[in-house]
Amino acid sequence: MEAPAPHSPAEPGSVQIVVTSPEQMRELGRRLAKLLRAGDLVMLSGELGAGKTTLTRGLGEGLGVRGAVTSPTFVIARVHPSLGDGPPLVHVDAYRLSGGLDEMEDLDLDVSLPDSVVVVEWGEGKVEELTEDRLQVVIHRAVGDTTDEVRQMTVTGLGERWAEADLSVLAA
Repeated sequence: MEAPAPHSPAEPGSVQIVVTSPEQMRELGRRLAKLLRAGDLVMLSGELGAGKTTLTRGLGEGLGVRGAVTSPTFVIARVHPSLGDGPPLVHVDAYRLSGGLDEMEDLDLDVSLPDSVVVVEWGEGKVEELTEDRLQVVIHRAVGDTTDEVRQMTVTGLGERWAEADLSVLAA
């Protein structure tokens, strides 16, 4: 992973990262897991194939949870219990959900959030009301007929929980 180029400054409370392979994306997830604790909401945005699930797989490895982390597109949400004393991982794919938080209520994310790390793919406009404190991860990749593995990422901490967090450790 590379640090951002000097001419592309990140917003305050955010860091820009370049990832050049799926292995680096998983490693980034493992490093991000070290910053997370029960009650954290992570929102992942990016095109299809951008690496959202690969990043979440690394998060699961870093958190030490049970079960293979795979895309929950058809089941909408999966809970991965901790194998140790850490929080479980709740992995949600909101791609097929068209409504806002009302449609997400059946998932009981508001009940899961205090005790879990909740990761939501495609959650924009759907889960922001769960908490003001969240980590927003935006992944950009080349689209079209390409084998380009390069991902430009912006990780932004929102709310009091992330105000003092040093997100620059993710770009190390």
